[in-house]
Amino acid sequence: MVSLRCKMFVRDELQKLGQNSVSVELGMVEVQDDITDEQIETFAKNLRKGGLELLDDKRNILVEKIKNAIIEMVHFADELPKVNDSDYISGKLGYDYTYLSNTFSEVKGITIQQYIIKHKIERVKELLLYDELTLTEIAWKLDYSSVAHLSNQFKKVTGLTPTYFKEMKNKREKNLENL
Repeated sequence: MVSLRCKMFVRDELQKLGQNSVSVELGMVEVQDDITDEQIETFAKNLRKGGLELLDDKRNILVEKIKNAIIEMVHFADELPKVNDSDYISGKLGYDYTYLSNTFSEVKGITIQQYIIKHKIERVKELLLYDELTLTEIAWKLDYSSVAHLSNQFKKVTGLTPTYFKEMKNKREKNLENL
């Protein structure tokens, strides 16, 4: 549950069941009243119809918390924290990083670091498309050691250089203008 639309959907589904939500945050819902097993089952079914999933397994919930911490860190912070990713995630969730890392890898089949890299590259793409920052500023904002490091990682993940990715955007815009 990442977007505002998802949060609104969850709130609406809870209201349909007669439940008032106290808070609906990334991956977490708190309700005022007790919820019956039948309501939970209906809620889970309605979430699936909307493309969401109700998690009740502790390991899956922990993995969702890790994912949400990473998404918050990469996509919603003005700049990445100036601490190690492992220290940030461990501090945010209150668990030893080795435990978090092992659990995440077992459940998702990739490492936390690979997940962070994928999200950082998605963020780089967004920033390149906005065309407000230079590649140097993007590298600094996302805590890359250099533009070369960012470019190498971008190419490994996307198969394109950041410059070529940006040029593709410009070509598409020109093509649309000629319609």
